[in-house]
Amino acid sequence: MPTTDTPDTAARPDTAVRPDAASTAGALGGPDIADTSQTLPVRPKRADARRNYDKVIAAAREAFAAGGAATSLEEIARRAEVGIGTLYRNFPNRQALLEAVYVDEVEGLCATADELSDLPPWDALVGWLHRFVGYMATKQALAQELLNYFDRDAALFHSCRVALYAAGEPLLARAQEAQVVRTDTDLPEVIQLVGGIAKIQTTEPGQIDRILDIALDGLRYRPADASATASR
Repeated sequence: MPTTDTPDTAARPDTAVRPDAASTAGALGGPDIADTSQTLPVRPKRADARRNYDKVIAAAREAFAAGGAATSLEEIARRAEVGIGTLYRNFPNRQALLEAVYVDEVEGLCATADELSDLPPWDALVGWLHRFVGYMATKQALAQELLNYFDRDAALFHSCRVALYAAGEPLLARAQEAQVVRTDTDLPEVIQLVGGIAKIQTTEPGQIDRILDIALDGLRYRPADASATASR
């Protein structure tokens, strides 16, 4: 499978430190981003303004997944049931909204890892990887559109990639330590596997989840895996 198809399936970063959710905007707005980038919009503190902000993010996520990232801002405002002025007060341009939705998706996937941590190791890992497939549906459209503003090495993509690895690696390590997942693989390989499955074009409901379950069965621990790892 290709290793540079989209920014989050690139090679594993040298470090994996999940950005604090409250400071993600600042972390992604650093000097490594091209001059055209902007600091991510700050979530409003007022309850009513925060509701409008969240409604726009949710509507944009659904619209981008359904119709691609080229969906008009007017259509997103309509879906969110807010005025176009409200949208622009939170997101001054398309780039700002794209960045905010992209980061929100990553934060949601990272939060899912924490929510699943109380499950048995296999169930937690598989649950997170199924959520990763859902994330890919929105991410593919967003990443391609964001590449109009950034290159693949931009701080936005790097910070999000680091956060994903920081969320997923403990789930994989826990499953390997419990001897329910083979030890001769790592998270970059698993993400390449899942990312490839997520890109399969199908109209049959549930088919992607079924294909993913079949593929993940190949991750199950077998005693021969341990001896093969030890002989390396």
